[in-house]
Amino acid sequence: MKVEGGRYFNGTVNTASMDPMRSIAGRVSLDDVMAELSRSRPVFHSEADLQHSFARVLWELAPDVRSRLEVPQRGPGRTEYLDLQCLGPEGSTAIEFKYFTRGWTGEAGTPVEEYALKAHGATDLARLHFARDIARLERFCRRPGQNGLALMVSNEAALWAPPGTGRRRTRDHDFRIHHGRELGGTLLWAEGTYEPNTCTLRGTYPLSWEGYSEQGGAGGEFRYLAVSVGGAAGGVGGAAGGVGGAAGGVGGAEGQRGFGVTGSGCGG
Repeated sequence: MKVEGGRYFNGTVNTASMDPMRSIAGRVSLDDVMAELSRSRPVFHSEADLQHSFARVLWELAPDVRSRLEVPQRGPGRTEYLDLQCLGPEGSTAIEFKYFTRGWTGEAGTPVEEYALKAHGATDLARLHFARDIARLERFCRRPGQNGLALMVSNEAALWAPPGTGRRRTRDHDFRIHHGRELGGTLLWAEGTYEPNTCTLRGTYPLSWEGYSEQGGAGGEFRYLAVSVGGAAGGVGGAAGGVGGAAGGVGGAEGQRGFGVTGSGCGG
């Protein structure tokens, strides 16, 4: 079955051919979830709307995966909150979401809804916060059987398009997340003149934007960017392994397989 984003999903989850680094709790691939999600929700009102809709589709495709929103990750001297923790019988996945929009008004979805998206404007801060999400996942996903996914959905083409040749170097130059780039190492804000925004990533991540949905008018093209962290990812966390216990026995917001917070590679 073809979906609006240009991907195909036939309603059957094939775990044998699934990329473990793009899997959710070892049960379903991120791309299958996004393909199914785009059928009924090609647009979202807000980031919270995206999170809840994603968790709903994940449950439909993999009922044995338990989803927990806003899970505290306690570390030395501070507590951070994970957007979505997914707990399955074969592993666990931490997901951080970003929904960055330019202005767009229209109708979409099943059932049809009216949307009036605001223009967030500050693409430099969108890039900074996405890099921080990756760094947070590097801290959270350090145990066998864990992986992380940093996911951004956007209709702002400036995020996926490379900067023009001869363009003046911007303060977020190191943080650019356009299609085809590799993100990694120490990222300096304004060439290091504002140290609080310096972000260090342990891994190196190739960036590939995928089509999500096509709507009418300017700003009607939506894409998503997913970065896989932990498990077998290059330089980040050990190899993915089995995690004992059934998902049905996981209770509470933090569950039995919490993601520990260790160290910090990014301010904020």
